[in-house]
Amino acid sequence: MITETDVLLAIYMAIPAYAANGFAAVFKGGSPLDCGWRFMDGERIFGANKTLRGFGFGFICGFLAAFAESLFLDARLLSFGALASLGALLGDLLGAFMKRRLHLEPGAPFPLLDQLDFIFGALLLTYPFHQARLGMILILVVFTPPIHLLANFVAYRLGVKKNWW
Repeated sequence: MITETDVLLAIYMAIPAYAANGFAAVFKGGSPLDCGWRFMDGERIFGANKTLRGFGFGFICGFLAAFAESLFLDARLLSFGALASLGALLGDLLGAFMKRRLHLEPGAPFPLLDQLDFIFGALLLTYPFHQARLGMILILVVFTPPIHLLANFVAYRLGVKKNWW
């Protein structure tokens, strides 16, 4: 059974995680996080699309979203949101790492991984401090893919992203 608490906590986590993930793409460019290094399979570790600037600004934007939540709702949401932001970015990096191991080009679609890697990262990093209930996880897993695709389509139409997915 999904409770009101599950819905609220899903929203409290989603806002900073979505902000971090989305603004990392907006502020892309610059030096790649993997410094051009290759993994033992000969492929880049993350690829050219994962940059220091994107990671840094993504975290700052996610943190600012968490800060706003903490100001208007509850001070405890600052640490929760900051961890969700960092987790979202690390989850996205893990997704990119996995795509490189499968020899997929940066930006190539990988349905569900592309839409959920950052949410699973946020859930994982916040877990030691908040063990998400099944209802909260279901809300995030069901609603994130369509929201993510819609946001990507808007970013594509605005010229921020090269692909609509």
